[in-house]
Amino acid sequence: MEAMLVDAFGREVTDLRISVTKRCNFGCIYCHDEGLGPILRPRAPHDEEMTVDEIERIVRTAREFGIRTIKYTGGEPLVRTDVEEIVARTVRQIPDVSMTTNGSMLARRAEALRNAGLKRVNVSMDAIDPTAFREIRKGDLHPVLEGVREALRVGLVPVKLNMVVFKHTLEHIPAMLDFVGNSDGHLKLQLIQFMPELVDPKDWSVDIDAVKKWLEGKAEKVLVREMHHRRIYLYNGTEVEVVDPVYNEEFCFNCHRIRVTHKGELKGCLNRNDDLIPTRGLDDDGLRKAFRTVVAQRVPYYGVHVKEFPRRDGDAAQPVFPLSAG
Repeated sequence: MEAMLVDAFGREVTDLRISVTKRCNFGCIYCHDEGLGPILRPRAPHDEEMTVDEIERIVRTAREFGIRTIKYTGGEPLVRTDVEEIVARTVRQIPDVSMTTNGSMLARRAEALRNAGLKRVNVSMDAIDPTAFREIRKGDLHPVLEGVREALRVGLVPVKLNMVVFKHTLEHIPAMLDFVGNSDGHLKLQLIQFMPELVDPKDWSVDIDAVKKWLEGKAEKVLVREMHHRRIYLYNGTEVEVVDPVYNEEFCFNCHRIRVTHKGELKGCLNRNDDLIPTRGLDDDGLRKAFRTVVAQRVPYYGVHVKEFPRRDGDAAQPVFPLSAG
């Protein structure tokens, strides 16, 4: 067993996010990859995407360093036909395995994923209104809702709904709160701040601190999670978590996550692509060295890598329409 990975800022690395593809069957308007579609049905992995063996080897090495949780992402991971095998091999090494998906292909595969050992899913859902959903995500809401229901049925719980907060979704937050609030606690909501640095030059940002202030006024209780010091608002029998990294030093200084690209490159920060460390072709010692190197080189994005940025003042946040009422 190797020593736990700790960077120069004392941040232990406990969480690994692995992208298995850049392909997707949706074309969300805020996505920096714009869907790379059309993908009408799951297919075998592309040549540039890691094989199951390559993924398993990275996970095995991550276990040696005490990494405790694995999350699979894309693109859309379920465009690959072998995701169930990826999960099954992963849980032999690290049992806590989850996945982020757009949910459109989840209904048919939820049970097999649960049987393979997947613990829970995050489903991206930016509106509960079908028209708004299609405008934002360029896809159909109905199969996503079916996927959520099936995930709940087979026990991939809690199911977290990921909602990106930007100008197109702000008005839909109250309806989403009502939707998760009627789920007997089996659904949770993650409100994820729009990241303009990933979709330049569009700026659809809203005042996320005003949203947090509004939630605090409605919540029965507010918690702070160790990961990123995210705020969790207990509301109407469920949890609403806010993921707000933009201009947020506190978020970055409490990040315990590294990433793997679909090509097998280790990556220390979501916002950077100048820190990629290829792992293909490395022997076991070389792969261990790559893990050590990516962690040794990682720094908080806001506050260290980027030092000049607008300072956030949550106390000065102004009510944002339409959340000023209610």
